[in-house]
Amino acid sequence: MRPIVLQPARGVARPRQARSAAVVLALALAGCAPALDWRQVQPDDAGVQALYPCKPRSHERTVRLAGNEVRMRMYACQAQGLTFGITYADLPSPAQVGPALRELRDAASTHLPGVAHALPPLQVPGMTPQPDAAHLRLEARRPDGRPLVQEAAFFARGTRVYQANVVGERLPEEPAQTFFAGLALR
Repeated sequence: MRPIVLQPARGVARPRQARSAAVVLALALAGCAPALDWRQVQPDDAGVQALYPCKPRSHERTVRLAGNEVRMRMYACQAQGLTFGITYADLPSPAQVGPALRELRDAASTHLPGVAHALPPLQVPGMTPQPDAAHLRLEARRPDGRPLVQEAAFFARGTRVYQANVVGERLPEEPAQTFFAGLALR
């Protein structure tokens, strides 16, 4: 394949040709964009392993959950217009796990007001069976009218609660399925 060599026009400027060349170049570069770069990630203190399509960064803050001040940690990254994340927190008592899962689910629906669809239960290897575990797809609109879709799973192991999310304007099935299928608790 011969390289395309763009030369300046002689004499009269040709903006239409310049725009056409720029479009061709942009399309060529877009064709070279790498696919999602899936990697297994096991944050040291999270007790979870996950497949991320990008390198996650950690974030932390203190929140009120099930009547307790708890440290909530998140590992998240963005790729191809999607945000992938896992959030978790430790609770002092097993009796608080159910209420905490409900609060996380309700908070997701509140922050993304729209239509919530229950999905088939997510079976994360190593999770503690919990009647309040859930798997949802939330569809909403941003204030500017653009769509926003979130697939979220809420589950626990012992007294640690987890929320896994994929969020974007569109939510292609393959990246979301890969992310959720790659979850395992250890």
